[in-house]
Amino acid sequence: MLRRIRSDIQAVFDNDPAARSRFEVIFTYSGLHAIWAYRIAHWFFVRRWFTAARMISQISRFFTGIEIHPGARIGERLFIDHGMGVVIGETCEIGNDVVLYQGVTLGGTGKEKGKRHPTIGNHVVISSGAKVLGSFKVGEHAKIGANSVVLKEVPPCSTIVGIPGRVVKFNGKRLEDKLNHNQVPDPVLETFRFMQKEINELKQELEELRQLQQANGNAGSTQDVKQKAEV
Repeated sequence: MLRRIRSDIQAVFDNDPAARSRFEVIFTYSGLHAIWAYRIAHWFFVRRWFTAARMISQISRFFTGIEIHPGARIGERLFIDHGMGVVIGETCEIGNDVVLYQGVTLGGTGKEKGKRHPTIGNHVVISSGAKVLGSFKVGEHAKIGANSVVLKEVPPCSTIVGIPGRVVKFNGKRLEDKLNHNQVPDPVLETFRFMQKEINELKQELEELRQLQQANGNAGSTQDVKQKAEV
């Protein structure tokens, strides 16, 4: 237990450059408090003391804004940055050295039975507001962009963005340890750019047709004048 507590604290220093001292981390990091409360609740849950486990998880949710079901299985050195709005479902499985940012949901679609929530591999980074919904696996070293909605399996060493999530990097250049949030492609903006390009092309075609019609009209008027002059 003490070894795990030390590794949880070290995970904060490894992932958050703003962490200054162990005292500050222990007493002010809500993500750390939520993980420790989860470990206590999970201890009760596996011994089938379900009500006590849920009470602990709900108290933790009240104080931290992070909801972790006591039935979830979480590995070592999970880091939840800020954490407000994070939800982790009952049958979710999380590997080692995973990073979750605020607003992340690891949930189900409401249609599955049994295993309803995702399995997150080791060294996965899930950015702010991302939703991973369903019973599938997110491969190791995968990175999921902010506000993405992931509904199907994610290959290892890939980067996912968009709604629904799609792979934008896969076994390419070596990925950095952290996802650069400000460099995530915006699929909505790309769609608007494509539509604007189509509109500009249509405007150009209409202008060409108008000019062609005017030229044909002028040629017809000149021909009529010549015919009348000859008469």
